[in-house]
Amino acid sequence: MIRHRLYRELRRATLIGALALAGCSSSEPAADATEEAASLTVRATVPQALTWPREIAASGAIRPWQEMVISAETGAYRVASLNADVGTWAGAGQVLATLARDSLEAQRAQLQASVAQAQANLNKASSDVERARQVGDSGALSAQQIESYRVTQQTSKASLESARAQLRGVEVQLSQTAVRAPDAGVVSSRSANLGQVVSAGTELFRMVRQGKVEWQAELDSRQLRLAKAGQTSRVTLPGGAVVTGTIRLVSPTLEGTTSRAIAYVQLPVGSPAQAGMYGSGVIEIGSERVMTLPETAVVLRDGKSFVYALNGNKVKETVVKAGMRRDNRVEVSGIAAGTRVVATSASFLSDGAVVRVQQDGAK
Repeated sequence: MIRHRLYRELRRATLIGALALAGCSSSEPAADATEEAASLTVRATVPQALTWPREIAASGAIRPWQEMVISAETGAYRVASLNADVGTWAGAGQVLATLARDSLEAQRAQLQASVAQAQANLNKASSDVERARQVGDSGALSAQQIESYRVTQQTSKASLESARAQLRGVEVQLSQTAVRAPDAGVVSSRSANLGQVVSAGTELFRMVRQGKVEWQAELDSRQLRLAKAGQTSRVTLPGGAVVTGTIRLVSPTLEGTTSRAIAYVQLPVGSPAQAGMYGSGVIEIGSERVMTLPETAVVLRDGKSFVYALNGNKVKETVVKAGMRRDNRVEVSGIAAGTRVVATSASFLSDGAVVRVQQDGAK
């Protein structure tokens, strides 16, 4: 009797324990099934309307604003010295090279003697004319003799002027033996060699006037109508540096073979831009109101641009059209103003993903 009672109580306790264990094991999966875990913690933003400049894209070569060709003005004479080389900055009037002047100095000495001789002949002729005037009334000299003195005086005066003109010509040639820079600038090429005999017109140097270079942006017919002098431009150089300049003029016609026109963009002196480079950039032609998002909110995938719109704690993949980029933001269209989108870590998301929003607000 006692043994039977103990057996029933032991079975009862075992059954209660088994039911308790079954209840615990069945309640945990139910809780997990009703709660979806967030895949990523993100920040949210909304499209922001900004006023951005309208731009047209162009590319073209960087060339000197004006290139000066410095040639020998007299010759044929030997190059006696070279005072400048490629890359040298020269001021206006600075001597770049000198030509041998020995023969010219000999000519100058000879002509100086000729001037002195002509001056002496003129002095004698003038003296004869003065004496003839003084005795003319006395009848000691005939009228023919007096006239001869006057003619000799005029001839001597002409001979003196001729000798002086020849002397000035040689002195000009002597001054031309100093080859000078017509304006300030940097030497871009040197073809003169020491000891070379050069003639008048032989090119010796080329210089970039005042060190100024410009971006010659090539435009098509549509862009040509929009570009105007005074507009701001930005050109990206091969090394990645961006230089800002201003259009100084736009060519009025299209080139026949390429159907392109040139916008001449003046770049600041001392910038990284150098003649011979090729750059691409933009020309600002006005401004417009655009809807923008941070660059981190726009994902490029399979040739399309996406943003992830927030609906509660879930995201929806939305195709947008991306436009201009500026100041780490990108122009977008195809999304309504006020739509909350994922601003950070968007590239790690997929359509329908569950996220935890850390912060909301436009950025």
